Amino acid sequence: MAAAAAAAAASGSRAESAAVSAAAAVPEETEDEEAAAALAVRAARGRPEHEAHSEDSGGGGDGVDEDEDDDLGCSSAEDDEDDDDDDEEKENEAEIQRLEEQLSINAFDYNCHVDLIKLLRQEGELIKLRRARQKMSELFPLTEEIWLDWLKDEIKIASDGSDREKVYELFERAVKDYICPEIWLEYAQYSIGGIGQEGGIEKVRSIFERALTAVGLHVTKGAAMWEAYREFENAILKTVQPSPGRVPTCKQQQTLALQLERIHTLFRRQLGVPLLDMEATYAEYEEWSNDPIPESVTQNYKKALQQMEKYKPYEEALLVAETPKLAEYQTYIEFELKAGDPARIQLIFERALAENCLVPDLWARYNQYLDRQLKMKDLVLSAHDRAVRNCPWTVGLWNRYLLAMERHGVAHQIVSDNFEKALNAGFIQATDYVEIWQAYLDYLRRRVDFKQDSSRELEELRAAFARALEYLEQEVEERFSESGDPSCTIMQNWARVEARLCNNMQKARELWDSIMTKGNAKYANMWLEYYNLERAHGDTQHCRKALHRAVQCTSDYPEHVCEVLLTLERIEGTLEDWDTAVQKTENRLARVNEQRVKAAEKEAALAQQEEEKTEQRKRARAEKRASKKVKKTKAGDKRKADEDEEDQWGDEEEEQPCKRLRAGEAESMSLEVGLFGRSESTEVDPPSKQKERAAAIRKEMPKVFHDSNKDNITVFVSNLPYGLGEPDVKLRPLFEPFGEVTEIRPIFSNRGDFRGYCYVEFKEEKAALQALSLDRKTVDGRPMFVSPCVDKNKNPDFKVFRYSTALEKHKLFISGLPFSCTKEELEDICKVHGNVKDLRLVTNRAGKPKGLAYVEYENESQASQAVLKMDGMTVKQNVIKVAISNPPQRKLPDRPEPGRALGAMVPRQVYGARGKGRTQLSLLPRALQRPNNPGPKTENGTFQTPPGPSSTPTEAPKMSNADFAKMLLKK
Repeated sequence: MAAAAAAAAASGSRAESAAVSAAAAVPEETEDEEAAAALAVRAARGRPEHEAHSEDSGGGGDGVDEDEDDDLGCSSAEDDEDDDDDDEEKENEAEIQRLEEQLSINAFDYNCHVDLIKLLRQEGELIKLRRARQKMSELFPLTEEIWLDWLKDEIKIASDGSDREKVYELFERAVKDYICPEIWLEYAQYSIGGIGQEGGIEKVRSIFERALTAVGLHVTKGAAMWEAYREFENAILKTVQPSPGRVPTCKQQQTLALQLERIHTLFRRQLGVPLLDMEATYAEYEEWSNDPIPESVTQNYKKALQQMEKYKPYEEALLVAETPKLAEYQTYIEFELKAGDPARIQLIFERALAENCLVPDLWARYNQYLDRQLKMKDLVLSAHDRAVRNCPWTVGLWNRYLLAMERHGVAHQIVSDNFEKALNAGFIQATDYVEIWQAYLDYLRRRVDFKQDSSRELEELRAAFARALEYLEQEVEERFSESGDPSCTIMQNWARVEARLCNNMQKARELWDSIMTKGNAKYANMWLEYYNLERAHGDTQHCRKALHRAVQCTSDYPEHVCEVLLTLERIEGTLEDWDTAVQKTENRLARVNEQRVKAAEKEAALAQQEEEKTEQRKRARAEKRASKKVKKTKAGDKRKADEDEEDQWGDEEEEQPCKRLRAGEAESMSLEVGLFGRSESTEVDPPSKQKERAAAIRKEMPKVFHDSNKDNITVFVSNLPYGLGEPDVKLRPLFEPFGEVTEIRPIFSNRGDFRGYCYVEFKEEKAALQALSLDRKTVDGRPMFVSPCVDKNKNPDFKVFRYSTALEKHKLFISGLPFSCTKEELEDICKVHGNVKDLRLVTNRAGKPKGLAYVEYENESQASQAVLKMDGMTVKQNVIKVAISNPPQRKLPDRPEPGRALGAMVPRQVYGARGKGRTQLSLLPRALQRPNNPGPKTENGTFQTPPGPSSTPTEAPKMSNADFAKMLLKK
């Protein structure tokens, strides 16, 4: 119907369309309820009615008889189709049963509700379908699509007046969930069908007026509602116009003039509202009206056009943006808030929430605006109710709802019922339950008249305090392994209420005693809170007793407690009290100091053990490196000094596999003749000689340095296997789908070994950005790291880590997984509890699983339910732990203060970009070593720099390893 109304508005014959809609909207009476139900079932299944009553066509001699083979073939095909239908029905029935069981366990599973409704509608289970929709609507606001399907199904079977009233009630519920122009248009069109009933026309007009109030300001969809309203009035106008040739009576003239004025008024109202395609409406008004358009209407129209120009950029941004368009809506909301029109602000909030109904911050902002600006009871409470139904896991929305209900004087029973709903909403953290209990207790406390010694409200408050403590201790602690209230804030508030408002210090002391027995006796601030309460509402004896206990129990700030005790005795105590206090404080502080000394010694011993272990590891690594160097010296350097020995060793080394050499280098080395005075040979050289030749050839090749100006079109690829053959050939097919690859520069060592990383340069920046999606892709069993090419010297704070390190309530962290668990197996486990948007198994640099995973759901509700169901689950004999993703803050390395580091006092030798390489190790004998800054020594052993410019030493010529070897052999 909505589409028909929009099409009619675009055409020239709008009046005829509205008249036809009004006539067609009257439902035909069905023979009985079973026929109506059957009609609805067929409509829900999408099967036309004539298919159920198909008959054979043709007869007599004109018909064509079918042979027996065709009959058998058709019957066989029909039997196969029936079997397929039976199998599909059985599968659907099993799935329906599974979904119903799932909802009996967790009624807040949104996706489960949607799937069940789809299956029941497909199967035509009308009664079950109604029940499923009803249950879902009680828990969640329904989307526009779900409401339209429900309304259309009910409209098809509505036969009499009572059924029509039920459909009206359903429409009223639908328009309260979200502001949807399509639902309002459907509502107005359906009401036209009851135009023949008493007061039918006025009811239709009332619905249209409400629709204009709700969506008439909608820039892109509001015009359809205005035009539908005008077409309805035009249809009424045709009924009151006199027939051609007849003179209207005075009453008919009045009726006709009144109807014309209604249409004039609608045109004028619409032209004063900035809507899309306003020019066409103005032209239509000029054509329709016999009189010239008033100047005031034209001015309002021009003013609305100017406003429309301001709205166009925001509407165009929404048009091209991808769903859910949250950023664009927030920008639009800021614009409307600055403009300050309450109706337009409400509308843009509602439009944003229709597409972002699971964003708690957006609901909170909308509710805050309504609470502080509009303050209309029905509007405010409706928005709060929809907020908690959409985001029941957000405790802040429940707290604001309780405050709003109290602010607008809602009945106590309704407030209590909503609080019970909040307790069953499934909060994510234990502290959320503490917050909601505190908000409810504050509400109950404000209801009590403490001037009376006893009242029903006071007893209810005390019972609620006791229930809150029991609930946190049992329900919450069982679920989260903590009560969420370690400092006992609820019990503290109860004690303050008893002491200050009820003058019941005995009860307050009992509560504080319970607080201290729950692990809070070691904290000085807890004792001082109790002391201050006793000072204000108790007596000096109990104050002194509390401070004496505090001196003995406090472990964090005992000096402060001791000082408070001495201050009390100095002002109010006797000499005996003073001596006792001094003795106790001195003894306590002595024990504390002794404990601190022991703790410091223990900590120092642990630190020394750690240092010793570190030194042992360093020595072990140094010995390992030294042993490797010795082996390499035996295998390589001695062969250089003795050619005969080299030949002997070369025969043995030929059998060992050598490291990979690039194809170009091997080809160049095979053509080289006369190296070290030896003739060309077809035999395979030993690995050491191959490495020397590779290094020599690589030194002769021109070095290509990375151009930092091309960082924007280059990506850095690392963690590649060191044995990767021909990295250029291997990597090019992976990166070419993103764009033209200009160059791939693998990095090799001086010996010709691939170092596991390279640079990939593209022709366009867009291709480089898209290539980042290959990050963590497996190449020869190792995850390949792909990151932007950034100069760390210029950007030291640049971080490559692309995952969030903050709290993400829609993402889970799973630990304890078996190493054999695959991504597909884990996804099958997780998708039972909601739609999994992303799943990542954490691996080490070698690509081996670490038993950890991150699972991202569509919203916080699904994630919280998954935590409840999966935490402690056994997967392949491993008990996994599941929690909301909240990584701990990474500890930054301690940086030495400027000017105090050792490097600031001792000049640091400058090495290459990769630090101190093996070729930079000093091999000069000690007898030949000279100090860098020669000069006369002073008495303390340091060199004295001679004055004058000639004091700068000349740098000795650099010598290669071959030079050192020749020098040693000459000795």
